[in-house]
Amino acid sequence: MKKTKLFSMMLISAMIMVSGCGANDASSNSSGSNDSNATAKETFKVGMEAGYAPFNWSQNDNSNGAVSISGSAEFAGGYDVEIAKKIAEGLGKELEIVKTEWDGLVPSLTSGKIDAIIAGMSPTAERKETIDFSDNYYKSNLVMVVKKGGKYEGATSIQDFGGANITAQLNTFHYSVIDQINGVSKKAAMDNFPAMRVALESGMIDGYVSERPEAVSASAANENFAMVEFKDGFQTSEDDTAIAVGLAKGSEYTAKINEILKGISEDERTSIMDTAIKNQPAAK
Repeated sequence: MKKTKLFSMMLISAMIMVSGCGANDASSNSSGSNDSNATAKETFKVGMEAGYAPFNWSQNDNSNGAVSISGSAEFAGGYDVEIAKKIAEGLGKELEIVKTEWDGLVPSLTSGKIDAIIAGMSPTAERKETIDFSDNYYKSNLVMVVKKGGKYEGATSIQDFGGANITAQLNTFHYSVIDQINGVSKKAAMDNFPAMRVALESGMIDGYVSERPEAVSASAANENFAMVEFKDGFQTSEDDTAIAVGLAKGSEYTAKINEILKGISEDERTSIMDTAIKNQPAAK
């Protein structure tokens, strides 16, 4: 009797163990099936300052098509963001914006932290030694941003700025062309455009070199600013004034991105820029 009872208990325990193993196996198989059927898109990581309106800026919500900035509560908007969205869609990938200081963009690209730079960057000969570039996706002329009503607002030549305190963004060709102005007082380069706007407002500088879209943005955001376009302007190369997507040397994305860019007409690019200028936050 005792043996029969003991045998029954052992049989029940064995059944429980088998049942438990079966449940675990089923759970494991189910989990494996879900993993194999995963359809999440790969990300396309794009680096930009998110501080160079109307090309790119930061804002507090996703209005006007802004995209969430990785690791931040902020969102990025602007011309570069709209171009990045089209490229990511064409690649079949999920766009991820990685906010990066200007000086950190190329190192982030070469180290693999980002897949591309879409940040109003010109494909200069110096940069081409380190990274590759796509075909151009925008072209702009150099101008000067000055105080409205000041002595330089009516300038028609860059030589009218002889003796003026002028600066531009650090590590850009904008800063190097200041040397073309005879007798200019070339001030230390600044990290970003918001800093230059503050310096201009405070009187620390008389003007800063910029591209036309940023200058339009600056004068629209601050009624005390004016944009100066020149009849006798800076001498620049095609690569200096063009803007392209920065890519790692030999990137697999280059050919496909060029194909995607060809599908964006000049009229559409102009429309995107006009919309970016309209939508930019006043504070940026």
